Amino acid sequence: MWLILKFLESRRNHLRLKERIRLFFEEISLQKGDLSCLNRADLIRVHDGTDSGAPTIAVLCNQGTEVEVLSTGSDLYVEFVANSEWPGQGFKAMFQFQPLDDAPHPEPDKVVPGAVTGNPKHSVIGPAVSATTSLCDIVFNSDSTKTGIVMSPGYPKPYPPRTHCTYDFQGRGKERVQVVFQDLNLYHSPVVSDTANECEGVDSLVAYVHIDRKKEKIDSFCSGKAARPIMSNGPRLSLEFNGITSSRQSRGFKAVYSFIENFGVTTGRQEAQYPCAFVYNSNETRNGTFASPNYPGLYPRDTECHYFFNGQLNERVHLHFHFFDVEGVSPCEAVSASDFVEFSNYMSRDRKYSRHCGQQKEFDVESDRKFFRVTFKSNGRYDGTGFNASYVFMDEEGNYTTKPPSNASTLKGGMALVMLFVSLLLFGRVSL
Repeated sequence: MWLILKFLESRRNHLRLKERIRLFFEEISLQKGDLSCLNRADLIRVHDGTDSGAPTIAVLCNQGTEVEVLSTGSDLYVEFVANSEWPGQGFKAMFQFQPLDDAPHPEPDKVVPGAVTGNPKHSVIGPAVSATTSLCDIVFNSDSTKTGIVMSPGYPKPYPPRTHCTYDFQGRGKERVQVVFQDLNLYHSPVVSDTANECEGVDSLVAYVHIDRKKEKIDSFCSGKAARPIMSNGPRLSLEFNGITSSRQSRGFKAVYSFIENFGVTTGRQEAQYPCAFVYNSNETRNGTFASPNYPGLYPRDTECHYFFNGQLNERVHLHFHFFDVEGVSPCEAVSASDFVEFSNYMSRDRKYSRHCGQQKEFDVESDRKFFRVTFKSNGRYDGTGFNASYVFMDEEGNYTTKPPSNASTLKGGMALVMLFVSLLLFGRVSL
């Protein structure tokens, strides 16, 4: 069964601002389990445009609640596919048409006062500042700019005491919010431990995402903790800065924020028909690296990414994992609420390869065919650093398909010397 829903810009014949669509899935009850959406008979695809050829910004195939999708323009296309042999409950969603402008927009069940333009000195990052809160409560909207700077009040001068600031980030489409810190210098009393309660009760910066109708903390930073990059699980992210104590040595923090669509994966060619998929072709690059989303920071929750390797007819791909930290317990199934990495010679699941999760030492994986798939899948519970790996395409005999020119020239020169020696031996010029 196929169900097609098309959301088009409302009231096209009226003189109104252009609008975008906010789609909010309140309940999703399709198939149970933790299989990849590639292997599901029932699923929901959301396209950022007028038809199925538009970029895919969400694929939903399991159970869950509170999934928010925001179009980048005035059209949204939803496919509901039900091909399983058993009936399911389905999904419940609400939609809303929103003005396409630079201001933040309230959710339908909340009333928020209007926003005003921020201080001119912040114009480089394009914030909108709430009129009812302090000037350090800022909303960063991807409509204004895709990247910019976020910092504590007065940076690089010391922040004032009893400071509380909230920084809200709002993206569109398949955008995720990534924050990379350039400086983190918060006051820390030597008599207070910042490890027991994850920076509670001390000057800190805390990151939150929205999962199952709640704000969930994904990371916290205080003096003494490394400031690794963070990434949202969807289009929204919040930072809360608590500066309890002021000190002449405490500069606060400075970070670069970005609304990105590549999930922080910088290699391969991104495939538009999936929210997060990257292709590696041997006829383009025969060796290289690939990593989990947001590596070396924590990977985002509720995320599924695919890495497709395509070799020539006589080629196989060899993978070497240099670092591996994926939250879970073997055998990495739903019963243990595990995130996992899955390998397959096919688009479907391949029973030859066991799932990988937990913290593991370096290991290797090889394909049996010219095509190979690596799938990373995280749930909404815990985090890990992810993985960092390299790949190389090899021929069927196990040789690298890329040989350095020096090896070939050395071999050619060596063969020439052998042939010369044999000729001299035949003509009696040399003796053994």
